[in-house]
Amino acid sequence: QRWMFKHPTPEDFFRTMEDASAVDLDYFWRGWFYSTDYVDMGVKGVKKYYVTDKPTAQMKAYMKENNLTEADLPPLVYLVDEASEDFDPSLKGASPMDSAKTLNEFVMDALSAEERAALKNPKYFYEVSFEKPGGIPMPLIVEYSYADGTKETIKYPAEIWRKNDLEVKRVVSSEKEIVGIVVDPLLETADIDTSNNSWPKKETKSEFDQFKQGIKN
Repeated sequence: QRWMFKHPTPEDFFRTMEDASAVDLDYFWRGWFYSTDYVDMGVKGVKKYYVTDKPTAQMKAYMKENNLTEADLPPLVYLVDEASEDFDPSLKGASPMDSAKTLNEFVMDALSAEERAALKNPKYFYEVSFEKPGGIPMPLIVEYSYADGTKETIKYPAEIWRKNDLEVKRVVSSEKEIVGIVVDPLLETADIDTSNNSWPKKETKSEFDQFKQGIKN
């Protein structure tokens, strides 16, 4: 009825879809209808974190700036980057309950035995940064490979790019160590450049290098 006896334009269609979904879809229309961009997504970086109850350098700087001591703060737990100076190698392989007494005490006091038994206790925490050099928003299909040889595929909807069109981050907690990450493992999204789709980054040869190798062989 909205378009009865009228000549709707693409903009009318866009507004109708947004009214029906109650979602701002500008990020989607911009890429798919107002540009000639391409699809290109990849893994920008991965940070590995461990749980500790010892204040990090960032927290110590905050306390110094606000004239606070550790006694002034409530019981806290922190995530420390494996690559930072705060990292203690003894945290490797330890569960959060073992490395953070504060967390262990809270769980023991606040949860029943049945709740503690059902509680997941991940050992590994990762912050994965995904980038989108191409302008077209597409679902982010990610395959996580674990140290025990198993794999898990998680599909993030295209809405993941709604607030930041260039880069998004996801925190992944796992009971198993992640040893590899691949974006679009089955090549379902028409990604034009797969050289940035893997972590750790895989060495790829250019078509010219492959041609030279073929001549030598």
